[in-house]
Order: sequence, then structure tokens, then C-alpha cells
Amino acid sequence: MVENWAEACPGQPPVAGLPLQLVACAVLVDAEGRVLVTERPHGKEMAGLWEFPGGKVESGESPEAALVRELAEELAIATSATCLAPCGFASHAYASVHLVLLAFAIRKWRGLPRPREGQQMQWVEVPALFRLPMPPADRPLLGQIAAIL
Repeated sequence: MVENWAEACPGQPPVAGLPLQLVACAVLVDAEGRVLVTERPHGKEMAGLWEFPGGKVESGESPEAALVRELAEELAIATSATCLAPCGFASHAYASVHLVLLAFAIRKWRGLPRPREGQQMQWVEVPALFRLPMPPADRPLLGQIAAIL
């Protein structure tokens, strides 16, 4: 047992009072086991960082429906909520919002992913994900993804 548990658990304590933002993201896995990541475009917050495609869950929308919609908008691919397998989550407090990121592994979709919002994209082997510059909210997902893929 650790005497000083606060020292054994580094990190910042949660910030109270921030609005909660729910985001669904895709861990698209190709036939070779690689994962698709997209680069945040210039002009957006955290531009140049790599992330899993997806977006905000709108009011009255399920995370699965939001992700199906976002993939069509961002990457021009179609999938079904029944093709989404929950594979992890992360919780991170930014300065103005507390983000809860729900990750879904997807191996079945229709169409060839292509960037529709000016973003770059690349297929990456799972170990290489750990070397990419990513937003703080995405980083905790990496170990979860590596454990299941």
C-alpha cells in the first residue's frame, strides 16, 4: 500500500464547473491492422496534431449516430451503428471544456476514406501511434487501442 497515494497518482485533479462535451471517434482498422488518423487542419485549434476522426455528439444524438454522420461528412465513407465496437474512452479537461472521448473500432465501411475538410490522413501501424503528436484527450486511448488490436 502506498503511504502517499496523491504522489503515486500524478496528474492534475479534475476542474469543476466546466461544460461537458461528448465526442465520438473512430478507430478505423484496415485489412493490414493499421489505424487511420487525420491531422487537424491549419486554422483550427491544435492544428498539426494527429487525431482519430470523429466529432461532437449533438443534443438528442447517440454517440454511434454522431460517429456515422461525422465519418460521412469528414471522410466520405458510410458505415452502420451496428459495425461500431466500443474500444475505449478518455476524459480530459481543457481550459474551457471537459471532453469525454468515446472510441469505437470499425472494420467495416463502404467507400474509400478521403479527406473532405482539408485535413491530411494516414494509415499507421499501432506502435507508431505512440510517436505521433496528438491532442491530450486522444493520448489515453493509445494503450486501450494497443491492448485490443
